[in-house]
Amino acid sequence: MALPMPTKRRSAFVQSPVENCTPPDTSSASEDEGSLRRRQAATLAQSLQSSEFWINRSLQGSSTSSSASSTLSHGDTSKSQSQGLNHTHNHTQGNALADVLAHTRIESSSVQPDITSSVPQERGPRGEPGPGPAVRGMSRGQSRSSMMETADGVPVNSRVSTKIQQLLNTLKRPKRPPLSEFFLDDAEEIVEVPRPDPNTPRPEGRQMVPVKGEPLGVVSNWPPALQASLARWGATQAKSPALTTLDITGKPLYTLTYGKLWSRSLKLAYTLLNKLGTKSEPVLKPGDRVALVYPNSDPGMFWVAFYGCLLAEVIPVPIEVPLSRKDAGGQQIGFLLGSCGIGLALTSEVCLKGLPKTPSGEIVQFKGWPRLRWVVTDTKYLTKPSKDWQPHIPTANTDTAYIEYKASKEGTVMGVAVSKLSMLTHCQALTQACNYCEGETLVNVLDFKKDMGLWHGVLTSVMNRIHTISVPYAVMKACPLSWVQRVHVSKARVALVKCRDLHWAMMAHREQKDTNLSSLRMLIVADGANPWSVSSCDAFLNVFQSHGLKPEVICPCASSPEGMTVAIRRPGARGAPLPARAVLSMGGLSHSVIRVNTEDKNSALTVQDVGHVMPGALMCIVRPDGSPMLCKTDEIGEIVLNSRAGGTMYYGLPGVTKNTFEVIPVNSGGTPIGDVTFIRTGLLGFVGPGSLVFVVGKTEGLLLVSGRRHNADDLVATALAVEPVKTVYRGRIAVFSVTVFYDERIVIVAEQRPDASEEDSFQWMSRVLQAIDSIHQVGLYCLALVPANTLPKTPLGGIHVSETKQCFLDGSLHPCNILMCPHTCVTNLPKPRQKQPVGVGPASIMVGNLVAGKRIAQAAGRELALIEDQELSRKHQFLSEALQWRAQSDPDHVLFMLLNAKGAAVSTATCLQLHKRAEKITASLQERGGLNTGDSVVLLYPPGIDLIAAFYGCLYAGCIPVTVRPPHPQNLAATLPTVRMIIDVSKAACILTTQSLMKTLRSKEAAASVNVKTWPTIIDTDDLSRKRPPPIYKPPTAEMLAYLDFSVSTTGMLTGVKISHAAVSALCRSVKLQCELYSSRQVAICLDPYCGLGFVLWCISSVYSGHQSILIPPMELESSLPLWLSTLSQYKIRDTFCSYSVMELCTKGLGTQTETLKARGLNLSCVRSCVVVAEERPRLALSQSFSKLFKDLGLSPRAVSTAFGSRVNLAICLQGTAGPDPSTVYVDMKSLRHDRVRLVERGAPQSLPLMESGTILPGVRVIIVNPETKGPLGDSHLGEIWVNSPHNASGYYTIYGEESLQAAHFNMRLSFGEPHTLWARTGYLGFVRRTELLDASGDRHDALFVVGSLDETLELRGLRYHPIDIETSVSRAHRSIAESAVFTWTNLLVVVAELSGSEQEALDLVPLVTNVVLEEHHLIVGVVVVVDPGVIPINSRGEKQRMHLRDSFLADQLDPIYVAYNM
Repeated sequence: MALPMPTKRRSAFVQSPVENCTPPDTSSASEDEGSLRRRQAATLAQSLQSSEFWINRSLQGSSTSSSASSTLSHGDTSKSQSQGLNHTHNHTQGNALADVLAHTRIESSSVQPDITSSVPQERGPRGEPGPGPAVRGMSRGQSRSSMMETADGVPVNSRVSTKIQQLLNTLKRPKRPPLSEFFLDDAEEIVEVPRPDPNTPRPEGRQMVPVKGEPLGVVSNWPPALQASLARWGATQAKSPALTTLDITGKPLYTLTYGKLWSRSLKLAYTLLNKLGTKSEPVLKPGDRVALVYPNSDPGMFWVAFYGCLLAEVIPVPIEVPLSRKDAGGQQIGFLLGSCGIGLALTSEVCLKGLPKTPSGEIVQFKGWPRLRWVVTDTKYLTKPSKDWQPHIPTANTDTAYIEYKASKEGTVMGVAVSKLSMLTHCQALTQACNYCEGETLVNVLDFKKDMGLWHGVLTSVMNRIHTISVPYAVMKACPLSWVQRVHVSKARVALVKCRDLHWAMMAHREQKDTNLSSLRMLIVADGANPWSVSSCDAFLNVFQSHGLKPEVICPCASSPEGMTVAIRRPGARGAPLPARAVLSMGGLSHSVIRVNTEDKNSALTVQDVGHVMPGALMCIVRPDGSPMLCKTDEIGEIVLNSRAGGTMYYGLPGVTKNTFEVIPVNSGGTPIGDVTFIRTGLLGFVGPGSLVFVVGKTEGLLLVSGRRHNADDLVATALAVEPVKTVYRGRIAVFSVTVFYDERIVIVAEQRPDASEEDSFQWMSRVLQAIDSIHQVGLYCLALVPANTLPKTPLGGIHVSETKQCFLDGSLHPCNILMCPHTCVTNLPKPRQKQPVGVGPASIMVGNLVAGKRIAQAAGRELALIEDQELSRKHQFLSEALQWRAQSDPDHVLFMLLNAKGAAVSTATCLQLHKRAEKITASLQERGGLNTGDSVVLLYPPGIDLIAAFYGCLYAGCIPVTVRPPHPQNLAATLPTVRMIIDVSKAACILTTQSLMKTLRSKEAAASVNVKTWPTIIDTDDLSRKRPPPIYKPPTAEMLAYLDFSVSTTGMLTGVKISHAAVSALCRSVKLQCELYSSRQVAICLDPYCGLGFVLWCISSVYSGHQSILIPPMELESSLPLWLSTLSQYKIRDTFCSYSVMELCTKGLGTQTETLKARGLNLSCVRSCVVVAEERPRLALSQSFSKLFKDLGLSPRAVSTAFGSRVNLAICLQGTAGPDPSTVYVDMKSLRHDRVRLVERGAPQSLPLMESGTILPGVRVIIVNPETKGPLGDSHLGEIWVNSPHNASGYYTIYGEESLQAAHFNMRLSFGEPHTLWARTGYLGFVRRTELLDASGDRHDALFVVGSLDETLELRGLRYHPIDIETSVSRAHRSIAESAVFTWTNLLVVVAELSGSEQEALDLVPLVTNVVLEEHHLIVGVVVVVDPGVIPINSRGEKQRMHLRDSFLADQLDPIYVAYNM
C-alpha cells in the first residue's frame, strides 16, 4: 500500500477535507494542503507589494470621520466577503491566516483589491448582495475620501494598516467551505477528457443568409375564417362529398356530405353551449378546452366534433383513446390535460362503451388524468338549434383555435396551441404550395387527429371542398394495399402517406395486377425528412412506375408540431429531371459538418430534399444548443421558421414556450439579426443548392456521445441493413441514449421474432455492433432483444421510445437476449493509478505529522490496573478456579438458561451443577480417552449447556478444548469436510459429542464425503456415570493454552488461534468492566457459540462475572422469529448480544408486524444496550433500520451498537455502559480508494457513512500503521489497525509447525516511534479520529472506525476497493436483487446477484448493475452472474464467503440463471 503522496488533486475544497468537520486541535490537513497554502501565500504577497498605494489610501481615508457611518454594516461585509459561509466552529489563528488566503479572490493583478470601499454592493430584489465578486477593485484615480471601515463596522485608525485589520477580522471567521461547494460536480477530477482530434472537420463556409419562401398569394375568395368555408360549402354544395370512411375490409362504409357535416357540427356547437349546464351556469364557455377522444376508425365523428368545437369557439384538444389504465405515455397525456385545464371529453357512444370500466360501471380513473366529464356526440344525443340561434364566426384572429399534442424526447406531452389566424394561413399556404383545387379527391392514410393528417385531411380539404377518403390504421394492417386500391378506384389526385405505407404496399403489390396510379398528381410523403425515406420512395416508384405512377409526383415534406409544415416539394412538371440527392459523409455529420462522401460507400448517408420553404415563411439554420447562432453554409443546425402559419405556444407552459416560439437568431458576433421571432422546429438540416431544404434528423433523436452527434434514425437504418433481418421485426426498434459516467451511452432495443434461435440472435447482435462501430464510429453500450409485442406502443403501432427507455432504466424491460459492451464505448475512465514507490521513511512522515500539528493516530481503553476486581481476580486467577470458587460460595446461583423455539427454558445450570458435570466429563476423558495435559479435544455440540460443561471438563483435565460447529445433517457433503479439517489441523486426540452426532459421524452418508475410519476416539457425554467421580484437577499456568479458537475467514481461510489462560482472564475482566456485569444481572445472548467473542460470551463470561446468561440458539429463530425480542421483553433484559444475521432476520421478518407485537405486549424499553458482535465494518444501514423499525416497541435508538474483534484479538471494541454514544462520520469514497481519509458532509456525492465500532475495551491500545513502512500514521489517516492488549491471542495454531511464518503477526514492532511495545496486526484497515465527545474519565474520546479487511480488498486499476461498497451499490440497482457479492477473476470484476423476482427479470439486472458500478465506482463490470436466492455462501456471523463463491464460479458449480460477459 503506497503512502498517500502529495498529488495535486483539483478539488472543490480549498482546505483539507478532514478539517472541514474536525474541531480545533486535531487540525489535520492532508498532505496536499501545504503546497496549496504556500501558493496562496505567494499570491497574497504579490498583491501586497504596492505598499505606497495602500498607505496613501489609508491616510486620505482617515481624515473624513463622517458621522454618517458607512452603509456597509458588519453583516453585509461578511456576506460579501464569504457568501454563504457556515458559521460553526471557531478555530486556531494559524490556520485562519491561511484561510483568508483561501477565500480571497484576487480580481486582477493590476488593480489592487479594495476592502475598505464604503460603496454598498448592488442588491438583488430581496436585499441579497449582488453578484459582484467577493473582493472589489478600485483604480488609482478613484476618489479615496471614502469612509474606511473594517468588517466590524468600526472606522479604522489611519495608523493601522487596513490589510492587517482585514486579516484580523478574517481570523474571526469560522473555517468551513461554503456548503454549496460540497456538491460541486467532480467530473473534472475523475473523467479522462479525450484530447481534441486535430483532424476533426470544421465548418468553413460563410454565414448563411435567411431563406425566404414565395409570397403568399392574395386570392379574393379566400374565406375570413375556416368555419366560414364550412358554412359556405354546407349551404351551397350540400350534396358534395366531404369524407368517405372505410370498414375493416377496406370497403366504403359511409360518406359524409358537406351539408351533413355543417348541420351536425352546428347541432353539436349549440348543444355544447346551451344544453350541458343551466342558462345561468353553462358548463362550457367560449375559450374553454375540450378533449376529443375518437378512435382512428371513426373519422366522421371526429370531423363533426372538431368543427362543432370551432363553431362553439371552444378549443378542441384531440388525444388518443386510452385503452387501459397503464397505457404507454398515458400519465403524460394526463399532464397535458392538466396543463390545458380540461374537465370535459367528447367521444362517441361506441368508443365510450369500449373504455375500461370499474366494477360499478364507471369509467376508470386513468393514471395521472384529471377527473373528466364524458359527453357523447352521436347525432341522436344532439339538439337542433333554435331558429334564432346562429354560431358566431369572427374573422380569424390570434385566439387559440385548437391544441395539438406533442411528445418530447423525455416523454412529456405538451400541447402546441394553434391560433385561428395560423390555422387559416397554414391552410392557405398548403393550398398554394400543393395547388389544391375545388372538388379534388384526396386519400389520407395518416392519423387525422394531428400533424399532416389533420392539416391536409381535415382542415385544408374543407377549405377547398375536397373529398377525403380516410384509410384507418386497422384497415392498413389487414390489407396493406387498400390505399393504393382507393386511389385507383376513386381516381384520387392526391395521396397522403408515410414511408411505412409505401413499404407495406410494395411488399403486397403482387396480389393486385390491375391498379392504376396515373391519376395521382401528388403523393405526399409525410416523413420524407427521414433518412431512410429515400429507399422507400425509390423502391415504391420502381414497383409502381409500371402501374402509371409518375416519378415527379412523389413529394416528400418536412413538418413539426411547433412549426407545422416547414417545407414541401412541389409537384414537378411532366418529365422534368428529379432533384439531385446529397450523399453525405457520416463522419462529417457527427461533427455537424456537411462533407460530400467520396471514399467509403458504407459510411455515406443519402438524403433527398424536402422541397422549398412554405409560401410566406422565412427560414434560418441555427446551432441547436446554446444561443441560436446562425450556422455556416456547410454546417448542420436546427431549422427555425418565421411564419404566420406556425404554432403560437405550448399551452399553459410559458417558460418552455419562450425558448421555442420566441427565438431571435444571432450572428457570429452575438448580435440579433433583427427583431422578428422564429420558431424552433426541432428538425436538423441545411439549405442546399437552389434553396432546397434537406433534413437529416430531429433534435429529439439526437444522441450526443463524446462530443459527436448521432441520429437515432440513422442507427436504426444501419441495424436494419444487417442480415439476417429475420431475427427482429423491422418497425420495432428503439434507439436512445442513457447517461452513465458523464457521457451519453447508446442503447438499442429490438423485438425478436419468436422463431429466432439464440444463436441467430447473438450473431445478429454482434454484426450490428460491428456495423455501427465501422459506419458511425461509435460504440454501442447495450443491445437488448425483447420478446415480440412487449415494447410499449404508440397508438398507431410505433414504438414509444421514451417509455421504452424508462422501462430499461427501471429494469422492467425483461429482455430475452442482451449484449453489453462497456469496454469499447466507455473511453473516459480515469487512467489507472500508478503506485508510487515509498521514498519517504516512516520517521520523516512522523516528523511531518508533528510539524503539521497532528497527533499520532492511536487510542486506548481505560487502564485495567486501576480497577482491580478485588475478590475474584487475586484469588482465582484462572477460569477453572473461578468456577470451583463459585460452586462453593454460591452453589445455587443459576448461571445459564437455554431457551427453545417456544421461549421455554429447556435446561438451566447452577454453579454447582455445572461444576459437577464438568468433573464427570473430566473423569470420562481420563478413563476412556487416556489423555495427557495439553492434548486437544474437539467439542462437537449443538448450541447449549452441554457444550459449556464439556469446555470446563477439558479445562479441569488440563486439555485444550476446540469448539466446532456440528455438521448439518441435511448437507453433510458441504459441512463435514470443514469439521474433518479442524480435527486434523488441531491434532485432536479425542472428540466429545452427543449420541445422535456420534451416529452421524459414523454414518454411510458421512463416509461418502470423509474417511470415517480414522476419527480420533469419540466419547458421547449423554449418559455419564452416576457415581461421584474422583476429583481430578490439573491447575493451569498463565501461559498455558486455555483453548483454540478456529474460524473460517471471509476469504475462505481456516485459521486457529491460541488463547492462553491469562488472555481469557484479561478478556473477561475487560468485558466485565465495560458492560458492568454483576451476579444480579441477566444478559440475553443470541449468537453462535463456536468462535470469537460469541464463544466467550456464551461459555466463559458468566462463570467469570457471575451474571446469568439466557442462551438463545440463533437457529431457533428460523421457526420462531419473535423469540429473541420477546425474551428481551419477558425477562426485562438490559444487555443483549446478537449477530448481524439475527438482526437481519428480525428486520426483514418482523418489520411489518410491529403493531401485532405491540398488541401482544412486547416492550423493548428495558434494553439499554444491544451489541452486534462482528468482525467487519459496522453495517450502519441495517442497525439504523432495526432501530427505526422497533422504535415503536420502545427500543431506544441509542441502544444499538457494534463490537469489533479479529483473529488476533477477539474483542477490541465493545460499546459498554460508560463511553459516549458511537459517532458516525462521512468519508469520501474516492479518497478511500487512494488509501486516504477525507471527511465530507452528510449527503455529499460519493460519501460513505461509517459508524464507530464501539468503545475500546479497558486495557486495549490500538495504533494505525502504514502496512508497508510499518510506521505510525497521523490522526484521520487510513492504515492497518494494530492492537496491544493483555488478551491478545498467543499466535496462530497451524499444522506442520509453520507458526514462525505467522508468528510475526502477533509480535510486531513499529519501525519508528515506540519500538519496544509489541503489537498484533489485525489485518483490518481503519482510522482513529479524536472527537468532541468526552469519555468516562473526562478526556476527549478517540473513536476507532473500521473500513474493511485488508485481505478482502480488490485491487483494480491501481486503486483499492472494498467489496461491501460495490455490493451496496449493486443491491440498490434493482428491486429484485436480494443479495450480491463481488470478486475479481484475472483482471475482471465479477458481480454475482441473487434474483428474488421472476426469472424474466434476470436480464434486466445486467445493464442496471453495469450502470451503477460504473457510475459510483468508475469500474467496468466484466461478468454479471444472476443466480437464485441463497447461492451466495454466508458464514455463521452473517459474512459473505466471497472466495468460496469465486471457487464455485470457476468450477462452474453455481447453476446460474444467466451469465453476461460484458464485452
